[in-house]
Amino acid sequence: MWQVAALEFAAAFFAVAILIWLLDPLARRIGLLDRPGGRKDHGAPTPVTGGLAIAVGTIIPGVLLTAPTPALVGLGVAAIILLVVGVADDLFDLPWPVRVMAQVCAALALVFVGGVKVEWVGAAFGLAPTDLGYLSVPFTVIATVGLINSLNMVDGLDGLAGSQALCALAMLIAAAIYAGNTELVNGLFAMAGSLCGFLAFNLRLPWRPHARVFLGNSGSAYVGIIIAWASFRLTQNPNFPVTPVLAPFLIALPVIDCLVLIVRRVLHRRSPFSADRTHVHHLLLDAGFTVTGVVGALGALSLALGLAAALALRANVPQPAFIAAYLLMVLAYFGFSRHPERASRSLARLLGRRPAPEAQPAPNLAE
Repeated sequence: MWQVAALEFAAAFFAVAILIWLLDPLARRIGLLDRPGGRKDHGAPTPVTGGLAIAVGTIIPGVLLTAPTPALVGLGVAAIILLVVGVADDLFDLPWPVRVMAQVCAALALVFVGGVKVEWVGAAFGLAPTDLGYLSVPFTVIATVGLINSLNMVDGLDGLAGSQALCALAMLIAAAIYAGNTELVNGLFAMAGSLCGFLAFNLRLPWRPHARVFLGNSGSAYVGIIIAWASFRLTQNPNFPVTPVLAPFLIALPVIDCLVLIVRRVLHRRSPFSADRTHVHHLLLDAGFTVTGVVGALGALSLALGLAAALALRANVPQPAFIAAYLLMVLAYFGFSRHPERASRSLARLLGRRPAPEAQPAPNLAE
């Protein structure tokens, strides 16, 4: 297993790195760029072809090396829908209802083409596993659309969305290894290699102050559907039992941030997809963190939450406690971030940092 996984990781890494380099002139020729201005402060027009490179770098090897199954075909159909609409959105800035409708169609492709859906939620609400029955399809659609948009909303700093997705993949790989799902392990290693190839061009480095490529809306949607599909396959397959209550903790920070912001925007009678500076990464920036510091801190926190949940499961903590803990985290963050400026000052004092000037814009807000 390890030799195959390592080979797939390396192949995907180099394939994506090469594709990013090849797609750069095409992106500049057709205008597939994220241009600075307004809330965006990334210095120069930047290609948004990272997601396309990741998709090509994983789909083609998957088609050539993997025997097609209904689950994989459904994932392929969903991915194509999201990539086509995502590229159109990156080019023409489509209205948010169009994006959401595409995400719903992609989720339905997982269900009706691939047969992949959330049918039970373990013992989260009682002593016996809870069968969703007729609620299975809408629950799957809501979970998929929510995860995709969570990843898209956190895509606001160089390296942030990619690193959060990589943390989720690392924890999914660990869960798949524990469950003995070798096929999923190999596929997730390939996806992790693709993300590492992308992050090699997207992270800020000492010799590169800004990213050379962005994920784009097509990329955040593609990576989101992969994580959703893998989570469903891992937690809904009786041959590889991993309790569903673990899944929300594998990508907790983006989902909690998304839930809180959507509720707050609706309460203020604004579109849930309107932009502002109240994301968790904005709070940390305003508290005095650097962009790289924010990426590192949130990545470490994501891994810590996933590890804590896994250890709690090993310690036989009752599953309803996981739902209660998750809701408490959502409510706590909602209360803490209710006044963003005050929250940033509190973080700065707690961590002994000097708050950033209030007028300073957040770098590279790609949402």
